[in-house]
Amino acid sequence: MSFYTNLDLKSQYKNMKRRDFIKRTAVISAVGLTGGFSLVSLLGKNKKHYFRPPGALEENQFLAACIRCGKCIQDCPYDTLKLGSLEDGINIGTPYIDFRDVPCQMCADVPCIAACPTTALNHDLKDVNKSNMGTAVITDREACLSLNGIRCEICYRVCPLNNKAITLDKHEQSITKRHTVFEPIIHKEFCTGCGICENACPLDKTAIKVLPTERGDKAAHYILLREQQT
Repeated sequence: MSFYTNLDLKSQYKNMKRRDFIKRTAVISAVGLTGGFSLVSLLGKNKKHYFRPPGALEENQFLAACIRCGKCIQDCPYDTLKLGSLEDGINIGTPYIDFRDVPCQMCADVPCIAACPTTALNHDLKDVNKSNMGTAVITDREACLSLNGIRCEICYRVCPLNNKAITLDKHEQSITKRHTVFEPIIHKEFCTGCGICENACPLDKTAIKVLPTERGDKAAHYILLREQQT
């Protein structure tokens, strides 16, 4: 682990606040003690949601089973999967997806699962349309172009499960009473959390995002956000 232990901390962190310096120094020490294979989250909780490949086990089980070999990353034909690092605030050496960068392309043969030498990715998952990486949610209804009466519907049109995971609800615009709104409706029971809709959203700050699944309840975040919007 000479890469970590031989870092010139003084030059690399001279402009860093004292608190960040202490936290990062602790991380480097932890990596040296554990060989770099365990979770290092002392950098602080990553504000961005990150997601595991299709078929990933529940997070704690996934971390226990993943051997950080990188084979799933190597076999991904779209460079969707990335390798967790210190700066990402993600478990070092584990695969993750940033949907805004490159979403999961829902490969029919699921090469990432086939490449996994352990049970970290469920080899019983043969139909990628049944994967559960998360759930898409319209998190900013005020910014959504479709909900403002603009014919966008990009999320609906790019969805791999078009007219199933995302449908359109046509109704009257509540303010003008003269224009028609084509509202994207997300059906959580079919959404795989592939992130293609989030990636395709034309807004700089996306109105639709994939949110993590927690405790197996894919609707948890959706219900919470809808309650906050009303």
